[in-house]
Amino acid sequence: MKVVEQIKKPIYEEMDLFEEKFTESMSSQVALLNRITHFIVNRKGKQMRPMFVFLVAKLLGQGKVNERTYRGASVIELIHTATLVHDDVVDDSNKRRGFFSVNALWKNKIAVLVGDYLLSKGLLLSIENEDFDLLKIISVAVREMSQGELLQIEKARDLDITEEIYYEIIRQKTATLLAACCALGAQSVDASPDEVEEMHQFGELLGMAFQIKDDLFDYGEQKIGKPIGIDIKEKKMTLPLIHTLNIVSSKEKREIINTVKNHNKNKAKVNALILLVKERGGLDFAVKKMEDYKCQAMDLLSKFPKNEYRDALELMLNYVTERKI
Repeated sequence: MKVVEQIKKPIYEEMDLFEEKFTESMSSQVALLNRITHFIVNRKGKQMRPMFVFLVAKLLGQGKVNERTYRGASVIELIHTATLVHDDVVDDSNKRRGFFSVNALWKNKIAVLVGDYLLSKGLLLSIENEDFDLLKIISVAVREMSQGELLQIEKARDLDITEEIYYEIIRQKTATLLAACCALGAQSVDASPDEVEEMHQFGELLGMAFQIKDDLFDYGEQKIGKPIGIDIKEKKMTLPLIHTLNIVSSKEKREIINTVKNHNKNKAKVNALILLVKERGGLDFAVKKMEDYKCQAMDLLSKFPKNEYRDALELMLNYVTERKI
């Protein structure tokens, strides 16, 4: 059985019903919009975020979920989908999960409007049902994600990124949404404030490990849907590269920055830089950091009762750090 299927096992029924509710939550009176949302739904990914919502809800809700859990999962997925549609416009990307992106098929103007529509649908789903506590968790995550993206863009201009700033960028850009999923799952079943906070922390730690793993793919041989060296080409400063910059001589540092700034499209120079990062232990350093975050998340999880939901969350944590794609 595939790992993702194993993780889904204790929440199979919930995920099935969620798909129905999620599709319903996207519907509109505009035929063009329905055509595009249908296209999006049919090309969904692993749906990790709703899985976190349901697993945490069942872990803390004595194996039960409720309508608020379904709405919370739908809101997270609506808002996450909105950010992906907008990201493809920002990055001028024509592909998403191996398919054409919305902006590639319907142009930027329509893609931006579709993203706005999905965002408003998510907000309204919470407001109409007076899920203000859930809306607060999600709204904070959206604010953080936007700030993280802008901080990364700002730092990419002059490449003056420290390890601390890198952690702040990935915390805001990636970890904050996974933290919101876990907190939301807990909040939806009326868990205590301490449990909601612990689950938020768990999601954040897992998100940090997830993003570092993603950055490592830039230096690997795996076919993961993004070409090797793409982060360097996009002047994204990732942890292996930051660590290497911290330990090389000032001459080598100038050469690395020159490659990233001025020769990031030169395949030979990018490959030489990837080799240098590997030789100077940049990858080993990043792997160790990823494992640190994973261990902290595992410790947090061990406080909760051992059952199939906790087992699935542990499996998810291992999957996130050991995945090949």
